[in-house]
Amino acid sequence: MSEPDDLREIERDRLRALVRGDIDRAREMHADDFQLVNPAGETLSKEEYLALVADGGLKYIVWEPGEIAVRVSGDAAVMRYQAVIEGVRDGHPFPRARYWHTDSYERRAGRWQVVWSQATLVQ
Repeated sequence: MSEPDDLREIERDRLRALVRGDIDRAREMHADDFQLVNPAGETLSKEEYLALVADGGLKYIVWEPGEIAVRVSGDAAVMRYQAVIEGVRDGHPFPRARYWHTDSYERRAGRWQVVWSQATLVQ
């Protein structure tokens, strides 16, 4: 398997962990200095984001990625894709919709971890 294919599978595994609420697995896949910019424009740290998922403040029901484009340069990689997401945030459902995702990964201590992630609602 090629490195871009490996990264696609790592991203799909990360999404599955978030949908399942598998915080231990998600914690391994997110760098300590991870930051998310969500569709509302909020910036969340790794701890803030994973705490929301862990306590049910953010529950993903569906996160289905489409084709994932990957660019790799040494120990850095960027991926971009559209995904269909549905979930609940602070008790309020957000309906199934399409989002663009851009994720930056870095290879640290021999393994890939996501360091930045941004999601934008497709209008």
